[in-house]
Amino acid sequence: MARKPLRPCNAPSCRNLTRERYCEEHKQIEVQQNKARHNYYDKYQRDKDAAAFYKSVAWQRMREQALQRDLGLCQHCFANKEITLADMVDHIIPIKLAWEYRLWLDNLQSLCNRCHAAKTAEDKREYGGRV
Repeated sequence: MARKPLRPCNAPSCRNLTRERYCEEHKQIEVQQNKARHNYYDKYQRDKDAAAFYKSVAWQRMREQALQRDLGLCQHCFANKEITLADMVDHIIPIKLAWEYRLWLDNLQSLCNRCHAAKTAEDKREYGGRV
């Protein structure tokens, strides 16, 4: 696979060449920008109830039960005759739409990152701003 060409670092007045956005000398700038962006999201946009729920012992137990039930395999990939390890457990009906189903094992499915991203995008298209 071809490597990216070298280009100037994005830091002001830096003449170093890099294949990334910042050179090794200025990598901390990108880290600080990402941290500030995540802090903003956590403070103003993240659903506090959902964040607390995902840290709860009850969720951790249900998550483990779902992974064990699904043998640690992504259920979307398995339905397509592919074997992929599940990275996460997803709510079939999003918790923002049906909070009461958040701990129902029948509302949980094990998914890989790729399938979870696709399902999340599908949920956003289907339910709009509610999820």
